Amino acid sequence: MAKKNKPQRPKARRPRGFEDKSSDILRAETKLISAAFSVYDKYGFEPLQTPAFEYADVLGKFLPDEDRPNVGVFALRDDDEQWMALRYDLTAPLARYVAENYDTLTKPYRRYQAGSVFRNEKPGPGRFREFIQCDADSVGAPGSAADAEMIILAADVMEAAGLSTGEYVIRVNNRKLLDGILEASGVPNTDEGAAQRLQILRAIDKLDRLGPDGVAALLGEGRKDESGDYTQGANLSTDGIKAVLGFTTASANDRMETLATLEKLVGSSSQGQAGVLELKHINDILDACGYGPDKVIFDTSIVRGLGYYTGPVFEAELLAEIKDKKGRPVRIGSVGGGGRYDDLVSRFRGQAVPATGFSFGVSRFASALSRMGLIGAADKAPVIICVFDKSLITEYFKMAAELRSAGVRTEVFIGAGNMAKQLKYADRRGAQLAILMGSDEMERGEVTIKDLALGAEMAKAITDNKEWRETQPAQSTAKREDLVTVVKGMLAD
Repeated sequence: MAKKNKPQRPKARRPRGFEDKSSDILRAETKLISAAFSVYDKYGFEPLQTPAFEYADVLGKFLPDEDRPNVGVFALRDDDEQWMALRYDLTAPLARYVAENYDTLTKPYRRYQAGSVFRNEKPGPGRFREFIQCDADSVGAPGSAADAEMIILAADVMEAAGLSTGEYVIRVNNRKLLDGILEASGVPNTDEGAAQRLQILRAIDKLDRLGPDGVAALLGEGRKDESGDYTQGANLSTDGIKAVLGFTTASANDRMETLATLEKLVGSSSQGQAGVLELKHINDILDACGYGPDKVIFDTSIVRGLGYYTGPVFEAELLAEIKDKKGRPVRIGSVGGGGRYDDLVSRFRGQAVPATGFSFGVSRFASALSRMGLIGAADKAPVIICVFDKSLITEYFKMAAELRSAGVRTEVFIGAGNMAKQLKYADRRGAQLAILMGSDEMERGEVTIKDLALGAEMAKAITDNKEWRETQPAQSTAKREDLVTVVKGMLAD
């Protein structure tokens, strides 16, 4: 007799580079986003939500000259044969939204948004294909004043998240300064030189991780990483590599001193001189608002890896000592950044539309804050109402409704199990209190409130309802009408 074929069941598994998030992580990230949103609101920005999918040509970046635009982004063909791709950041969709609604928007258009973005890149430790960004942008905002506001906003977000002055710094640079250096090194500021310039920017952006030697290799012929993967270099000359690396070390803690050094470095380059002038204007506003070098410095090693920046750029870096679960120091580095991008909207409209913005990675930042003890992992666990007698289920839900109306997180146990299992469940949830009421208590107009923090060890020995009645560990009796008052008092102790 032939054996019956076993049913084919899919293997439960996550795609590489994507993660599941527990309630602790989600609560921490939600609190961080809320803190940032409070700053954005205070500055007069308005919320916006754009879709996860955009047409591939709208995103523009990462798309090779191939039939299928799937390098760097996750793309698919729609039923009308147009390529769509998951957004790789929140800025390109914003540019599309502004271009599409340009005539009806009040400008500058100031918006903020948080949402998942997607990168079709090689995943690794701490490097995911999906992550959350939180952005604020001003579109239609020319001039250095708008950039200075974004830098100040970034510092305020750091402090709203719980960081103190000295635990972070905002590092500021200007792409125009580097443009002047590259122009002198033989890299044309044209469409033909765009790919080489992007390689150079990405190489410099890895300076903190690879060091000068690793970056020099990427600026030259290329570099093979520890996994054996080879990255093609930007093919700069030896003098060009020397000039670029020299530029990245030209900054000092004193902003005016850095400006003086930069004036000498850029020489007669019109682009370089424009970059220095913009930083001077930014410095004036920072000084007037009390944002000194303990919060904001000029740092020529900051370039930002994305190709659409056209002027001032900046990054928010954590300076505080952070340790992992084993007490080993962990370097977090940059948790966010931004800058000026004047060409994104003009891709659609054929006219200059100035813009500047700030963005941070929520997961990375929230993880660092959690390790520093600056952001709670969770709210208080719920009060658990145990189902002592199933015939009283409506009364249990009535008690829960009263407690919830008073602002107390409350859960009626709706699983299966005797009293011991219910108390064990409450303990595993981290509940401080469990509420118990049988038919006898209901007739007397009473409820029993068990303090699990005091009775955890005693509860382990309870096996049935009879034993519970006899021992009654770490619990007290309250009038039914006083339930809310007593519970709130016990939770406040």
